[in-house]
Amino acid sequence: MRTDFVFTSESVTGGHPDKLCDWISDAVVDRFLEQDPFTRVITEAAVATGVVFIAARFASPATVDIPEVARQVIDHAGYRDPDFNPRDCTVLTRFRELPPEEYSRVDEGDLSDADLDRLPAGNQVNVFGFACRQTDVLLPLPIGMAHGIAARLTEARETTPELGLYPDGKVQVGVEYRDRRPFRIHSVSLIAAQRRAEQPSPARLREALIEEVIRPALEASGLPADGGANLYVNPAGPFIGGGPAAHSGMTGRKNAIDTYGEYSRHSGAALSGKDPSRVDRIGAYAARHAAKNVVAAGLAEECEVQLSYTVGLSRPVSLQVETFGTGKRADAEIARRLEGLLDFRPGGILRRFGLRHLPRERDGRFFQKLAVHGHMGRAGLDLPWEETGTAGALE
Repeated sequence: MRTDFVFTSESVTGGHPDKLCDWISDAVVDRFLEQDPFTRVITEAAVATGVVFIAARFASPATVDIPEVARQVIDHAGYRDPDFNPRDCTVLTRFRELPPEEYSRVDEGDLSDADLDRLPAGNQVNVFGFACRQTDVLLPLPIGMAHGIAARLTEARETTPELGLYPDGKVQVGVEYRDRRPFRIHSVSLIAAQRRAEQPSPARLREALIEEVIRPALEASGLPADGGANLYVNPAGPFIGGGPAAHSGMTGRKNAIDTYGEYSRHSGAALSGKDPSRVDRIGAYAARHAAKNVVAAGLAEECEVQLSYTVGLSRPVSLQVETFGTGKRADAEIARRLEGLLDFRPGGILRRFGLRHLPRERDGRFFQKLAVHGHMGRAGLDLPWEETGTAGALE
């Protein structure tokens, strides 16, 4: 196991075409679940120059104007220019209503333990959860910083219009590790799409974004940054326009950004665009919850939890824990404690986190808030898989 290395992670703004598709997909899921918490829905989107394509499969009595939802998200993302805007873009749709047997009004909160055993996983998937001591929210520092800088870049676009920023942006943060602990900030690379090449000048844009966007994140990290840290703004030259007119997007192509920035393993299955009955989505949340509580309990400095589900079985066929040599108990013992304390059956996860009802409880905006800046470690969103109340029982 390497102990000294540099690791980089990437984040993007909500106007990045891939993230825009995640955002649209989760907004559709929210709108369905707000009306009917028992909706079964899968939504995928793709964008290109002037075009949005949305495919949706659903079983629900809810009525959702899916093209209008997409236009609202595009508007909120900040697209106003002629090449892509919510008023003029073409929205193509292909819907499939699932057969009646796919729809059920069973509320897992009302079921017995034996009933939950009869609710099997509908998909086969390996999901991973990870937590570590590198940040207050127990995420790896590179992805945590990248998300923070991406959010500040969006804020700068909204509050400082003279910078002429476009909604599309990308951030990469490199952290130097010594003995597997963050030692210093190695580099920050920020790609900010501009509306025009001549305004402002590259030098002015670089100066403004370093001071307004990058520098606050460096100071908040608590690590040395001035000793040779490399700071780049549009290192390949001005990036004009950006968005779907420059590069296409699709739901589910930013899984590492959604989770741990590739510092830990993650599932190949997308998180966005799926209702809470999908174990490939909620299993990832349950694995994160387990790993975070292990670290919060002081049982390890780093923890990865892996769950394996197979079609037709309610319980994971495998639960594995890896603490990378930092555990105060054997990994197998930690896994045994997790298995005895937490319910990893799909119905048990739904009951424990109340996921069917959160869109209605949060004014129709729950899952779509996760689509940008990550599904894990989101301080301020009150996510059930981020709570650490189970830590005491694990000690």
